[in-house]
Amino acid sequence: MSNIDADSDRIEKAQTELEMGDLLVAYLNQLGVEYVFGVPGGAIEPLYNALARSERQGGVRAVVARHETGAAFMADGYARNTGKLGVCCSTTGPGATNMITGVASAYENNVPMLAITAQTAISTFGKGAIQDSSCTGINTVGLYQHCTRYNTLISHPAQFEHKLSAAIMSAMGSPAGPAHISVPRDVMALPSISGGANYQLDKLLDRPALIDSAAVNQLHKELADAKKVVFIIGDEACDAIGSILSLAVEMKADIVVTPQGKGLVSPYHPQFKGVFGFAGHLSAKDALTDSEVDLVLAAGARFGEFSSNAWDTKTLLNGKLVHVESTEANLTRTPMARLHVRGCLATIFDHIIDKLGIDCSHYVRAINPRNVKIDIGARHFEFDDEKSYRSNATPIKPQRVMRDLPKLFPGNTRFLVDTGNSLAWGTHYLHPYDRRMSGKRTDRGGLFSASVDFASMGWAIGSAIGTALADRNRVVVCITGDGSWLMSGQELTVAIEERLKVVFVVMNDSAYGMVKHGQTLTGAEPIANQLAVVDFCALAESMGAQAAIVESPKDLNNLDIKSICRSGGPTVLDVRIDPNEAPPIGLRTNVLQSG
Repeated sequence: MSNIDADSDRIEKAQTELEMGDLLVAYLNQLGVEYVFGVPGGAIEPLYNALARSERQGGVRAVVARHETGAAFMADGYARNTGKLGVCCSTTGPGATNMITGVASAYENNVPMLAITAQTAISTFGKGAIQDSSCTGINTVGLYQHCTRYNTLISHPAQFEHKLSAAIMSAMGSPAGPAHISVPRDVMALPSISGGANYQLDKLLDRPALIDSAAVNQLHKELADAKKVVFIIGDEACDAIGSILSLAVEMKADIVVTPQGKGLVSPYHPQFKGVFGFAGHLSAKDALTDSEVDLVLAAGARFGEFSSNAWDTKTLLNGKLVHVESTEANLTRTPMARLHVRGCLATIFDHIIDKLGIDCSHYVRAINPRNVKIDIGARHFEFDDEKSYRSNATPIKPQRVMRDLPKLFPGNTRFLVDTGNSLAWGTHYLHPYDRRMSGKRTDRGGLFSASVDFASMGWAIGSAIGTALADRNRVVVCITGDGSWLMSGQELTVAIEERLKVVFVVMNDSAYGMVKHGQTLTGAEPIANQLAVVDFCALAESMGAQAAIVESPKDLNNLDIKSICRSGGPTVLDVRIDPNEAPPIGLRTNVLQSG
């Protein structure tokens, strides 16, 4: 038999025999998942074989990352912007350990994710096989235990379907988060004993919109009796944001957001008072401490260090607080609140609107952003440094970069900011051109995203790719630092291959900027904060991307943004910022000094 005939027989057999990898893929297709992000390897090969068969049939396909952490970040961005399950995979050994940082980030941010790691064949467990990740090796399952909602080894085909279903349901539950399954190579390649997907998971994942009626009635009373209310909105309020904003508008309440929730509210909303917490605005703190305020209503907010202003009891975490949440875990951070309301946020706020007799029909016009005219220069809050924000100096001020970016790009552009100074600059000074004032939203999430709680450098780079794959028609702007880019910039080649409209803005100061300025602010030794001078424009062009150097406001505003947005691929902007500009990171440095 010739090699060609042998290959044909092998392909024909693969097409007719359903393996465990095919069963896994069948469930992903059932859920409408489009991509599995990962890096291939010998132990995970049976899953990639199944993905190849799936792609030929128009189903879920593989997107090959350049590092497993990047794969998890891509899955994170995809999940945030679709509401679907983000899926990432790795081979055994270092592949699995590489991926864990991205999984941990999703865990801290309640992002639904299925992480699949491979194992060597069961027969090799305990024998010193290369990259052994069993309980007698590095123990992948043990490593993932504390950063997943569900975590298991699938050691037999009879376990496969049940454990896979349990993992997916756990990942999509409340709270959402990553679930991890680790599958030996030989188990993934075994014939499926079920013949196909026996469970209808899409139906099982439709959770009933249960609410605590007594708590909702008490919330109604609190709102009806309150003289002055401030709303504080976190990122987990995304599914209910239309109703929440409509209620806030009707009550003429001030609106404040956490750093994570910033993208859900238009910065040009006349009731918006800014961000409270890390890199926040004094106007937000003033709104919360107004002596006339007798009720602070928090919705979808995880009150960690950055979103609570370092656990500020005088301003937020006190007896004025009413906390509305879908998960018990978030409520455990506010035991001082006078009322907890747990349940589906959209259902809760729809009930409140009905009880208060509010007619929201006149807010519906805001569904179409073109129907809302706003002044992009109008703000109802102040910046720490207005002078630098408007400066024409060279090198360009990072504050000025944040000022101009929203003006240059279309109104529906999604902005992602990376950990480091980018997070501080973006949170305080960048405000997307967002016309959405109230009413129901037709899209998921917001126009500004950050990964705050775990604060992984490079998150925005991978997540921007996942975000762009979630909606190829929208432009995505990723604002990152040169430190993060040197860690994860190789993922640019994925955006090139996928022809994604992602603009990577590299804030280049040849330093670990947050470390450098943090050392200055805390009086620490100025050590280990400098980076090599790198021409990121030349580096990007060598990979096949279009790129440009930006040294001044004139350079930035002379860019042909329309051409960049129309191009069939990514663009890198090497922005040479003033390295002496200190970001608004006082909150973080205060915590470090007090600790």
